[in-house]
Amino acid sequence: MARRRKDNAAAEDPGAAKRRSLRPLRMLAPYLARYRFQVGLALVALTTAAAATLAVPQAVRRMIDLGFGAADPEFINQYFGMLIIVVLVLALASAARFYLVTWLGERVVADVRTDVFGHIVSLGADFFDRGRTGEMLSRLTADTTQIKSAVGASASIALRNLFMGVGAAVMMVLTSPRLSGLVFLAIPFIVLPLVGFGRTVRRRSRDAQDRLAEATAFAGENIQATRTIQAYNNETLVAGRYRSAVEDAFEAARVSTRARAILTGVALFLVFASIVAVLWYGARDVLAGHMTAGILSQFVLYAVFAAGALGQLSEVWGEIQQTAGAAERLDELKRTQASIQAPAEPVALPVPARGRLSFENVSFAYPTRSDARTLHEVSFTAQPGSTVAIVGPSGAGKSTLFHLALRYYDPSAGRILLDGVPLPDADPAEVRARIALVPQEPVLFSGTIEENIRYGRPDATGEEVAAAAAAARVDEFSNRLARGLMTEIGERGITLSGGQRQRLAIARAVLRDAPILLLDEATSALDAESEALVQEALDRLMEGRTTLVIAHRLATVLGADRILVMDEGRVVEEGTHETLIRRGGLYARLARLQFEQRRGADVAREQLGTAV
Repeated sequence: MARRRKDNAAAEDPGAAKRRSLRPLRMLAPYLARYRFQVGLALVALTTAAAATLAVPQAVRRMIDLGFGAADPEFINQYFGMLIIVVLVLALASAARFYLVTWLGERVVADVRTDVFGHIVSLGADFFDRGRTGEMLSRLTADTTQIKSAVGASASIALRNLFMGVGAAVMMVLTSPRLSGLVFLAIPFIVLPLVGFGRTVRRRSRDAQDRLAEATAFAGENIQATRTIQAYNNETLVAGRYRSAVEDAFEAARVSTRARAILTGVALFLVFASIVAVLWYGARDVLAGHMTAGILSQFVLYAVFAAGALGQLSEVWGEIQQTAGAAERLDELKRTQASIQAPAEPVALPVPARGRLSFENVSFAYPTRSDARTLHEVSFTAQPGSTVAIVGPSGAGKSTLFHLALRYYDPSAGRILLDGVPLPDADPAEVRARIALVPQEPVLFSGTIEENIRYGRPDATGEEVAAAAAAARVDEFSNRLARGLMTEIGERGITLSGGQRQRLAIARAVLRDAPILLLDEATSALDAESEALVQEALDRLMEGRTTLVIAHRLATVLGADRILVMDEGRVVEEGTHETLIRRGGLYARLARLQFEQRRGADVAREQLGTAV
């Protein structure tokens, strides 16, 4: 949708594309400025190689006019010896140029990737609500690879041919002003098509890159869901959809390539046709005695150099246009502002932390659903060291409270305070440092068990990690593995069971050692035996800490200091388990349903045991 809006905007303003032109490439300037010394050496190498090449026609002219005419073998030998030296200089300068510009390409792209990725992970949750992971990965890979190609190869070719073209043009004028004038008259007829086709190439290249990003996004999303795809036998369906997306990307690339091919063909024809015409005119001057054969040969060589440079520039121009499209997409990411930022002068949170969390008339709607509020004037305070349970049906807004406490978003109305400081006045990093989260669906990373636990506090010692693992009963299964805590768990912890992944997330929270705990049904994925062990560890962890517990199974929150009952984004009941049961409201109804189901399950197990 975003791409279509941009296309419509461009259609409404035909001059927009022209004004943008190669402007996105300016984002590379700060990166190149970091390596001024290498850039300077590359320019010296380029200049030296161009000068060595431009010296060749001078030697050819003198050999034709002086060496051959005088039939002096010694004279010719000297000139060929000088040419060998010129060729050696050219080879050394070209090798240096190749190394330096390739190094610059790799170095600049590494810096761009690092900066763009660092910026992406700092963006607010609302950005990821709208964006697609695959498209961002495409920008980090395909677009940066395009920039590497430009900086490490195309830029070098462009500069070399620019130097050669300008140098050859100057030497053409010095050799024969009259013939040069004829060549320069043809330049507008060569340049205008280049400019016109260049805009088309850039537009087509941007479209091709967008289509490729869409295909990459589709692939990334479905690769992560491979097991679900196979469970429903949808391999053929998904492969067909991906094939369609790839074909769309191929068609866009084909159109872009066709535009570049036309650009190159037109430029080469115009350039060399003008040389043929000038050569015909010069040959008539030689026959008329107005110039020597050596001068004409020198002029023709310079004209060929200039034409070849201009022809290669036409090819590189298409590449640079494509790179401008890639740079524009990356610059869009870099210019995206995080919705949640630290204030210029953040208010420091009290030390030591007390862990008091207050919601005052908080209302909220997600940015992607701004017309539908998720919370309506929610107010409560979690006192230091207390346990507040949040219960209610699905969609009541329970998880949204956690999102706001972590300041993934700011409320639409009302305010949230941590130890008396409004969250927008504090540094988000400092706020989050005081909170440990155990989500219902734990997020693990490829790597070892130890590395995943250490994610809670990267500077923790090995002993502290081991203690956290023991507290969360991770050691109960890790000790049975050959490498213990150093065992690789695969992407997203795919080799672990649901309960094992949950215990890893709990160990991470244990290691965090934060004054506030957010537990989103932390024992939901555990079997009865593991639940008892982990609940014991959680009980110890919750001592002296403010704990907010989202509970779907009410049996897990019977001992909470206070229970908030939510429905449709509002707190509809509040109290202890006993008081809420006596009121006979929503909580009592939920409790009755759950406990009746549990009694039914117990009866079924007893009957099964009797039958066995």
